[in-house]
Amino acid sequence: MSISTQCFDVVVAGGGQAGLIAAIVAAEAGAKVCLLEGAPKSYRGGNTRHTRNLRPMHDGPLSVLSGVYDEHEYWDDLLRVTKGKTNEPMARMMLRESAGCVDWLERRGVQFQPPLGGTLHLGRTNAFFMGGGKQLVNALYRWAEGLSIDIRYDAKVTDIAFENNRFLGAYVGDECIKGKTFIAAAGGFEANVEWLREAWGPVADNFLIRGTPYNRGELLKLLLDKGAMQIGEPDQCHAVAIDGRAPKFDGGICTRVDCVSLGIVVNKNAKRFYDEGEDFWPKRYAIWGRLVAKQPDQIGHVIIDTKSKGAFMPPVFPAETANTIEDLAIKVGLDPQTLKETVDQFNAAVQPGDFDHTELDGLATAGLEVNKTNWARPIDSPPYSAYSLKPGITFTYLGVGVDQSARMLMSDDKPSENIFAAGEIMAGNVLGEGYLAGIGMTIGNVFGQIAGREAAKYALNH
Repeated sequence: MSISTQCFDVVVAGGGQAGLIAAIVAAEAGAKVCLLEGAPKSYRGGNTRHTRNLRPMHDGPLSVLSGVYDEHEYWDDLLRVTKGKTNEPMARMMLRESAGCVDWLERRGVQFQPPLGGTLHLGRTNAFFMGGGKQLVNALYRWAEGLSIDIRYDAKVTDIAFENNRFLGAYVGDECIKGKTFIAAAGGFEANVEWLREAWGPVADNFLIRGTPYNRGELLKLLLDKGAMQIGEPDQCHAVAIDGRAPKFDGGICTRVDCVSLGIVVNKNAKRFYDEGEDFWPKRYAIWGRLVAKQPDQIGHVIIDTKSKGAFMPPVFPAETANTIEDLAIKVGLDPQTLKETVDQFNAAVQPGDFDHTELDGLATAGLEVNKTNWARPIDSPPYSAYSLKPGITFTYLGVGVDQSARMLMSDDKPSENIFAAGEIMAGNVLGEGYLAGIGMTIGNVFGQIAGREAAKYALNH
């Protein structure tokens, strides 16, 4: 094995938002930085390529954001979706630090746009990237190149040199790249179907991977094998219901189906199985991947009528349509009579009220085994539409433990002296389960900044 003739202050593994930000912060502090991106240049950026927005706290209007989204409300939202499975001191610190994320990005060339409408309801809580995640990635890479960061593509870390829980160097094939500090930001293991199968069983074979095919968890496994503290459960993840026609890998945000709250969802037996109107879509869309995963053959179908057209962002594939529910059932492979009965029972159970998709309108059904608690309108206006659904895995929550300085914790609960982590590889410290739209990018941004700052400080003082 060869050893690099260079010794860097900071070595970063992972070229998505978290790793990029960590590298930039460290370089701006005066550190000599090497960024190792495991993917080829055309696939650089990890899952960040497919993102749309981040969720920052703000006490007043901020850039493209309106109103106030303070710590109390943000924490309440996070607590509800995680059901309390979060590290409160760390999470609250992250929420407060997120107030500076938009300004930090804008100062480095990232552009934002006014919020989207429809089912998203995010004009107050989420800042959308102009041009999506690809624009964010390209802007940050341009900034990093201007700082003379040594960026290497096709540079997957294959081993790590450790000594007494200290990082000495990262191997990329036969080359050992030495560094005073190391930042792990290489994502989770969602593209490793074999590992998913260990956690989920054979149903994992029917999962689709929304993001990069390069997040196979090799670095995560290396760190855990070296004695890093494991955080999170292997079957917890950001899993949404996406169009069943999406590719196995890398379909991205355009495959998501956002009309669930406007209609009903049935399984392959044409039966409803969960409340489609439980809460606003940004707070509940990420539970639907797990819900569909528990259904026979991991298949679902969302059924809407013409009243819902134009009220949501359509996915990349067009819906199946028909003028009768029976004909629609045949097109998506359901029993026509059973689906007709399910729709008729739902329609008969809808209670009087005014529909308002911008708030929890209480327009509900009554008397069903599974009632819809908001936005329940009869499905009675043809043409009818259906999108078939499969579980779409975005990223996994199993990761390494960190402290509030982003230092990686070892299995003895003590932090490593010179190893840090940011992004999806440590998101389980904040997300024990559930998801809020945009919070993954917030985790990557905040902990990327912290990791870069703390790694540079350590390196420049040793």
